[in-house]
Amino acid sequence: MKLLSKKDAKLITDPLTDNNPITIQVLGICSALAITAELQASIVMSVSVLFVLGLGNVVISLMRNIIPSKIRIIVQLIVVATLVIIVDLVLKAFAYELSKTLSVFVGLIITNCIIMGRFEAFALGNGPWKSFLDGIGNSLGYAVILIIVGFFRELLGSGTLLGIQVLGDPIEKTGLYSIGYENNGFMLLSPMALIVVGLIIWVQRSRNQALIEEN
Repeated sequence: MKLLSKKDAKLITDPLTDNNPITIQVLGICSALAITAELQASIVMSVSVLFVLGLGNVVISLMRNIIPSKIRIIVQLIVVATLVIIVDLVLKAFAYELSKTLSVFVGLIITNCIIMGRFEAFALGNGPWKSFLDGIGNSLGYAVILIIVGFFRELLGSGTLLGIQVLGDPIEKTGLYSIGYENNGFMLLSPMALIVVGLIIWVQRSRNQALIEEN
C-alpha cells in the first residue's frame, strides 16, 4: 500500500516545480533577497519555515471548525508567532552567531506571505494530513529557491560555501585566484539577489510554458 496517493504526492511535488511559491506565485521574495548572501543562512531559514509552515498548517487545520471567521487572521498570527518564537529560542540556544545574522528576519517569518497564504487558502479547508503535506511541499519549494540563490551568491561573491573556501585563497592567490579570478562583491548586495531570483523565475516560467505548448 502506498504511503501517499497521487493527489497527496502532488501537494508536495507541485510547489517544487509547476506552482513554486517564489517563482510562480511570487511570494516570500523579501527573505529570498535579504538572507541569501550566505548559504548557511539560507538553509537555516528554509528549515525554520519548514517547521513553522508544516506544524502551523496542522494546528490551523485541527482548529478550523472552532475558529470564528471574524478572528481567524488573529488566530493564525498567534499560531505562527508561537512557532517562530520557538524557532528563535532554539537558534539562540544552539546557533547564537547565526541567530544574530538572521536577527529580525526570523521574526519576519510571522508575516511571510507563503505561511499566511497556506493557512488561509488550504489549512482552513482541509484535514491535518493534507495540510501537513501542503505545508511541507510549499516549504520545500521555498527552500529550493533560497538555497540556489544562496549557493550562487556566496560562491561568486565570497568564493566560499558554508564559510569554507572552495575557489582557493584570495590572499595567498591559490586556486582560481592564481589565474586572476576575483570575487564579485556585487553578488553580496540585494540587487544581485533580485537579479538571480529573476533569472530563476524566467527559467521556471519558460519551462512551464514549453510544457503547456507541448501538451
